[in-house]
Amino acid sequence: MVPRSRPSVASNRQVRPHERERATAMSMMADMMKTMPMAGTSGMDMTMMQGCIEACSAASMAATMCADADGGEGMGRCAAMCMNTAEVADTMMRMMLRPAGYDMGVMTSMMSTCMAMGEACAAECDMHAAMSEHCRICAAACRAMVEACSSAMSAMKAA
Repeated sequence: MVPRSRPSVASNRQVRPHERERATAMSMMADMMKTMPMAGTSGMDMTMMQGCIEACSAASMAATMCADADGGEGMGRCAAMCMNTAEVADTMMRMMLRPAGYDMGVMTSMMSTCMAMGEACAAECDMHAAMSEHCRICAAACRAMVEACSSAMSAMKAA
């Protein structure tokens, strides 16, 4: 008989309505990606790109909210860095959602830019993370985006 492990605390908690809505939206996005015409998009697997799209979306939202909070706390440089990151992340996400316009050179250039912006924003937010929870969260979202873009780029080059 195999001993049963105790369920984690996370698996016992109730799913909140916003988590259910996000899961539904992500499921819808995954379903939509499977239907996208892929002619002329060698090297780009839409289902593989989903993690990168989600990470860019999360970083864009975190950076936008962080910039708003920074403005009220007199952190102008951090606010500007966050808004630039939000714009780049949002653009990267939208580019991945439009495979018909895919170009390997442009996509890798944009991913490199997105990664550089995410690293710069995470570094700036890390300087305030001890006193500002929103900066800590933003830095983590930016690092996750950098990691997801790096994985997506590696997969694109291998394809």
